[in-house]
Amino acid sequence: MNALHLHPSIDQGIRPEQPGFAGGTLQCLCPTDKVQVAVNAQTLHNHACGCTKCWKPAGAIFSVVAVVPRDKVSVQAHGEKLQVVDPNAVIQRHACRDCGAHLFGRIENTGHPFYGLDFVHTELSPQTGWSAPGFAAFVSSVIESGTPPAQMEAIRGRLRELGLEPYDCLSPALMDALAIHAAKQKGTYREA
Repeated sequence: MNALHLHPSIDQGIRPEQPGFAGGTLQCLCPTDKVQVAVNAQTLHNHACGCTKCWKPAGAIFSVVAVVPRDKVSVQAHGEKLQVVDPNAVIQRHACRDCGAHLFGRIENTGHPFYGLDFVHTELSPQTGWSAPGFAAFVSSVIESGTPPAQMEAIRGRLRELGLEPYDCLSPALMDALAIHAAKQKGTYREA
């Protein structure tokens, strides 16, 4: 067993996604009256995230977060317990006010390149089969959360062992999507 506790869903290896999996539910961590959110699609761009905004389970260095089309996410039970963690953040993270678990994050700015995608934590689901994490983002940011810089080489090494390329931003495909959006806004986008 590795001494680094990156995240409970990846510490023992990454489970592959189940072909044909079409979604499930997310539940907060409360013992009763759980907030329940339906996610009616397979997730995309699942990744380990080291940023200081994403929700992490107790003792985890990273969060594991994916995206899904906004219209595939709906609150099914106890939505009255949800509150936005930081109303000034780009991603409006909706968390249970009692247990603190983030059920989904939503971008309300229609001009943002990721508008229309909600961010979800599939470890809050009793179902298995969700998309597997494919990379690690904002890796250096774990230092801001209190991880000693001396651990970074071991952390990056463990991420690579798990098949998660560590980035200090997003994956190249997502960075390209951001740049394409910016180029289209500026009128400088050109097809090859």
